[in-house]
Amino acid sequence: MVVMEDVDLIARERTSMESVCEEVLLNKLLNEMDGLKEDAEIFFVLTTNRPEALEAALASRPGRVDQAIEFPLPDAEGRKKLVSLYAPDGFLDADMVSEIVRRTDGVSAAFIKEFIRRATQFTVERGDSSCLTHEDLDMALDEMLFKGGQLNRKLLGAGDSLPA
Repeated sequence: MVVMEDVDLIARERTSMESVCEEVLLNKLLNEMDGLKEDAEIFFVLTTNRPEALEAALASRPGRVDQAIEFPLPDAEGRKKLVSLYAPDGFLDADMVSEIVRRTDGVSAAFIKEFIRRATQFTVERGDSSCLTHEDLDMALDEMLFKGGQLNRKLLGAGDSLPA
């Protein structure tokens, strides 16, 4: 099994490539995938957060990528379960769980985990380890959005401001 994580970094559309080196690397990958014997027991697993950016010669040609599996972002129920999983027991009341679920629409499980971790850290830093406050959430979200860059702000629909 060959796992290539974030394959879009080396196999993006040729029209978006900025150097000859990128195209050489893509061609090498395609040739290696095509050069396998039919009875070779090699299985490729390619991951990407941007399937639309992949070179069509990789993504659309039968024999290179035979099946695509999408793992969608968690819905409200999934986010609620993730919050319960990642938050310390008894740390959040039902209203706070609902608030976190509302404010994390369109983000990944990893984002939610980090959001809870940072908010918990702010709670501990202010000397109250009993419960999370709205201020803790605001500070964690602010830190993640503005230290995480434009992509995170776009994912949350925040633009230059925080979702309230």
